Amino acid sequence: MAVDPRQVVAGFLTISMFAMLGNMIKRDHFDSIEVSIQETSVIQFDALKAEEKSVTQVSTESSPELKPCWAKPVPKEIEQSKGFITFSLTGGPEHHISQVTDAVVIARYLGAILVIPDIRGNEVGQRRNFEDMYDADNFTASLTGVIEVVRELPAEVTTENPAVIRVPNRVSEDFIKNNIQPVFQTKSYLRLATFFPSINLKASGKPNTDLDSTACLAMFGSLIMKQEILEVVDRMVERLKTLSRNTGSQFIAVDIRVDVLEKKSCREKSNGRKPCYTAVEIRDFLKKVGFNADNTIYLTETWWHESLNPLKEVFPKTYTKDDLIPAEKKGHFLQSGGAELQRALDFQICSKSDVFVPAISGLFYGNVAGKRITLGRTQILVPSQVPSSSPTASNFFSPYVSKRNHVAYSCFC
Repeated sequence: MAVDPRQVVAGFLTISMFAMLGNMIKRDHFDSIEVSIQETSVIQFDALKAEEKSVTQVSTESSPELKPCWAKPVPKEIEQSKGFITFSLTGGPEHHISQVTDAVVIARYLGAILVIPDIRGNEVGQRRNFEDMYDADNFTASLTGVIEVVRELPAEVTTENPAVIRVPNRVSEDFIKNNIQPVFQTKSYLRLATFFPSINLKASGKPNTDLDSTACLAMFGSLIMKQEILEVVDRMVERLKTLSRNTGSQFIAVDIRVDVLEKKSCREKSNGRKPCYTAVEIRDFLKKVGFNADNTIYLTETWWHESLNPLKEVFPKTYTKDDLIPAEKKGHFLQSGGAELQRALDFQICSKSDVFVPAISGLFYGNVAGKRITLGRTQILVPSQVPSSSPTASNFFSPYVSKRNHVAYSCFC
């Protein structure tokens, strides 16, 4: 029986793809670059030419789910009513993870009582309760014996004005000791505001201090979405997987947001490198590494935008939240002022997809990557400059995975 030469090539590339991992990435991908939270970070992405290559899709086999490397911090003897720490969650879940981690680490170091935060929207006056997005009981239970957590301040404290302290993301012990502890000793009611001078989610070795273990627990074990959100996510993911199974293809989640692409910082180049890429470039990239019209694609853009049309012309099974969310849930999740809930859906779906492709560098990419790593879902493709002679998917595996340099590898093994 005759053998199709394309099948032989595809089989060879499937095997060779993994053999190339040891030396696949000659240049850093965009997750290695420190960026300002207000601006899109610089990434390496060369607009791909129209030349066709015989390539294979990325393997859908997951890595084994990792286990925590840290031991839960031992309970401390805490003086009664030593002081309180308050803060608010802002942005999306990718910000919340970092904000909670810093607050828990600071409370642990100071022996302070942490007040469950509220959630603030982008506009003045927009506010949600923690329970509107997260499981408050799990949050409290996960931190039992590590820090004391309360739902609200005592009445006698609410009349006071807190000392407001700006805290850099991934706050260090030295910063707490030199900048926060002296304030706490004179005024035992603090309000924290995390800022992001740079995005640094790189591994720092296995947790070897009390605060390292506390950070691992807070980052990966304290925040669980409320059941209503998880149920909606499961229904959307099941629909995407069903569409994929019908053609034997893969379900790809792409983080692309038109509002970000339209910003000036996303149109400028730094040192000849693009800061993010468009639907056209995503289309060309996915074609280049072997995906085709059978693949199902989820976009983090909430509503369809005409600039996405070039992607759908080649990948007709491309969907947004508006296409997939159950009709009875649209009013709650897609209403004006619901950005946090929309990003919650995006975060969970991007964590569960067969393949994740971040169009924009930053905290969303980094914290989704961390979640996927702990679940063994390491199929994360990041466009970057590679030799045109070997455009296989393995050339684009995220350095967070290929170099094991994400903080998740410090906390899990």
